[in-house]
Parts: sequence; C-alpha cells; structure tokens
Amino acid sequence: MTRWLIRHWIKNPGATADRSVRAAYGTLGSATGIAVNVLLCATKFALGVLSGSLAITADAVNNLSDAAGSVMALVTVRLARKPDDSRHPFGHGRLEYIGALAVGVLILLAGLKLLGDGVQAILHPAQLNAGLPVMGLLALSMLVKLWLYFFYRFIARRIDSETLFAASKDSVSDVAATGAVLLSVALQESFGWRIDGYVGVLVALFVLKTGVSVCKGTVDRLLGEKPDPALIRELRERLMTYEGIRGTHDLVVHDYGPGRRFASVHAEVSASGDIVAVHEVIDKAERELQKELGLEVLIHMDPTVTDDPTVNRVREQMSAFARGVDARITLHDFRMVPGQRQISLVFDCLLPEGLGDTETLREKLADYARELNPRYGVVVQFDIDYA
Repeated sequence: MTRWLIRHWIKNPGATADRSVRAAYGTLGSATGIAVNVLLCATKFALGVLSGSLAITADAVNNLSDAAGSVMALVTVRLARKPDDSRHPFGHGRLEYIGALAVGVLILLAGLKLLGDGVQAILHPAQLNAGLPVMGLLALSMLVKLWLYFFYRFIARRIDSETLFAASKDSVSDVAATGAVLLSVALQESFGWRIDGYVGVLVALFVLKTGVSVCKGTVDRLLGEKPDPALIRELRERLMTYEGIRGTHDLVVHDYGPGRRFASVHAEVSASGDIVAVHEVIDKAERELQKELGLEVLIHMDPTVTDDPTVNRVREQMSAFARGVDARITLHDFRMVPGQRQISLVFDCLLPEGLGDTETLREKLADYARELNPRYGVVVQFDIDYA
C-alpha cells in the first residue's frame, strides 16, 4: 500500500535530495495522516457516545489531535521548502523541527486531556453498552494505526523528516492506547469490571511519555547536537582517499534542517607540496562530497611540515605524552618556531568531552616540553570536539 501510494503520488521518488520531491513526500505523509485520523476520530467518537465509554471518547480526542498534528506537519513541510533569502541564507529547513515540536506539544495536550477524563471516570464509573461490533471496530482501528506507523516511518527515513518521525512515534502510542481501551471494554463486557477510568489514566500516562520524548528529541535538534557518528566516520574516510591529504581535524557539521547540512574541516597537507595542485584536489573533494553525501563541505588546507626529523620527533613525543594524560587527546597543527631565548612548540589540542581543566593540562604539557629541552616553550590552543 505504501509503495503504491508513493508510485502514484510522487514523480521521481528516488531523488530525495530535490526539495520538490521532499515536499511531495511530506505532503503525501501529512495528507494521509489527516484522512486516516479524521476517519478514526469520527468512528471512535460515535462508538464512545453509543457505548457510554469515556475511554473510547478520549481516544477519539487523541486521534483528533493527531489530525491537527498532521495539518501542522503539512504546513511546516511546505514552509520549509521555501528557498533561501537574504534574511535566511541557510534556508527554512528548521521549520520542520519546529513542526515536530508542535506535534509533541499537541501529544502532551492530548495526554493531559486523557488524564483528566480518566480521573473523572474513576470517580464516577459508568456502565458501558459495548458489544462485539464495538470491540471489532476498535481492533480494526489498531491495525490501521499500526499501518500508519510503518507508513510514517518509511517516508521519514526516506527524507529524514523529524516531523514524520514524531508522527510515527505517536502512532505507536495510539496503538497501545486503543489496545488498552479495547482490553477495558472486553473485561467489563465479560466480567463487569469497571476499569474504564483506570485504563484511561494508563493510556494518558503512555501518551504523555511519548509527547515528552518527541519534544526532547526535537529540542535537541534545534539546540544543536552532535552529528551522526556514521556520517563523521564516512566523511573522514572519504577525505583520506584524496591524494595529498594526510589527516583531518576541526571537523564541524552544521544542521539547518533536513537536506541543509554544511560542514567545515581542516585538511592536513604537506607544506612542501605544490599549492596549486593541492588546491585542485581540495576543490575536487568539495564537489564530490556535496554530490555523494548531500553535504556542503568547506575544506581549509593546513600545511604541515613532514620532512623535518626534529619536528616529527618532538611532535610524536608531545602527542604520546598527551595520550598518556587521556587517550582521547589529540594534537594537530604542530610546528616549532625558533626565537632568541626559546623554541616555541605551537599546536592545537583537541579536548575530549568532560576534560574541562585546561590550565592543569597546559602546565603538564609545558613541564614535559621543558624536560625534553629547557629551551622549549608551549603555545597551545585548546579546541572543542564538535564531531
């Protein structure tokens, strides 16, 4: 069903880097969500009224909030498609994250509504008037929601949409919520147990947990989180395949929304190489990485001395000492600058997460340098690992 909808709705579905194709996927997902959730809301509301079950009616309200979330997703996907402008040179892609946050808030509001209704049902239990047709329709709605979960997840993975990932998580919570309601109806019909309100509270807590999870994940993306380690690993490995690049450091990835990622990196090259030839290699790498990874990469050339035995030896000694302090520490941009009174060892030090006492580390590096040679002085710049 999912692939059939994609084939009949989207032209060139494989070109997910194209903004128009992304928008078409987003429109398909949101429109399907609106149609399905409105239908489920109407059905459950009718069942809730006819059976007298507050839990079923509350589940209908939950589906109505899902429909509103799909409308929000449709709007944000459309807005995120807007081209760059003078005020927003990196585009409007983060609107999708804002849309996902709005979906999370709607889930929380629905959860609070379910919680209040559940408490009322516990305080004022009512006799249900439900039978096999009602339970059958509830079971069918669970299957529909389960399909919607896989549908949302398939499209979200295709276009890396945070909004549709949020919708897929919400669909799973809805399956569990409706399952709990179905169980309460079945138990009351079979044994006369009036647990409608208690089940409603459990459903509400589950929905609230989902809402918190969606909001937290989206806020992390908006604040800025570390990029996917697999992407970082692939980017570094690809850079090392280009002739003349001996190492990389200071890699930073900026996320401005799905399909709008930028990266900057320092590439270490030989200081004695042909600068024009190296520049051609760097340009080629930037073009190919953009085409193959969908990532705008800005590469800065870092000339390093590789043919001076003294520089090579001292660099390795200082690096080995730093690794002895913490195995995660790395040094780069190492050079030796001779002066009248001292020889300055100038380098950058990449700090691992959690190692915040830079002054103590600076003193240790300086003391070790003087052990190697009393004329050595240390000029160190501490960097944060953004990748």
